[in-house]
Amino acid sequence: MTTTVLLVDDQPLLRMGFRMVLDSQPDLRVVGEAGDGATAVRLTAELAPDVVLMDVRMPGVDGIEATRQIVASGGASKVLILTTFDLDRYAFAGLRAGASGFLLKDVPPDDLLAGIRTVAAGDAVVAPSTTRRLLDGFAHRLPDLDDTGSGPGHRPFGAGPGRDGADRLARLTDRERDVLGEVAAGLSNAEIASRLVLAEGTVKTHVGRILGKLELRDRVQAVVFAYEIGLVRPSANPPRHPD
Repeated sequence: MTTTVLLVDDQPLLRMGFRMVLDSQPDLRVVGEAGDGATAVRLTAELAPDVVLMDVRMPGVDGIEATRQIVASGGASKVLILTTFDLDRYAFAGLRAGASGFLLKDVPPDDLLAGIRTVAAGDAVVAPSTTRRLLDGFAHRLPDLDDTGSGPGHRPFGAGPGRDGADRLARLTDRERDVLGEVAAGLSNAEIASRLVLAEGTVKTHVGRILGKLELRDRVQAVVFAYEIGLVRPSANPPRHPD
């Protein structure tokens, strides 16, 4: 099967570079390009790509708002955010908006290709441990979405410390809540199975049920939910990122 991709970046040279990498693969096909978020939303509706490779900072509608609109439309297209270390807060906002993961803009070509394929398959592109380190790094200073420039009051998948998040957490059994905590701690299914003395297949089943009950798309959103609801807390000494 061929995975179709929409490239979204306001820099034509970057789009050209990404297109060359993707078009070199027999299972990937670029079906369109956009230089701003509004065009990205329109082309996603028209072309229904499997994956939207989304820049964050663009003129007009930015990548976060475009991601929110694409996810809210209910289509099958998955969004993969492109970011840099100094834009961590935008990466987090993108995940809250419904993106299936993120990559750094200087990612090696092989990792970019693997990430696109992973997202197209319905999984998160970021390993749980990497997600945990990222969230630990800036959860201390994370503002409400209002401070990201994405507007007030948006809770795309209903997380957060409010009543809605607590009500959804209450849908889980005690064992599912235990598994969610381990997922948020950055453990793989095998590690969770070992810690909770379960079969790995049972853990996988629990994770699927957790995502369904909480109305989440993947493990990345599960980690975000766990942070927002207060099920886990950021480390006392977050890692430092380069300026």
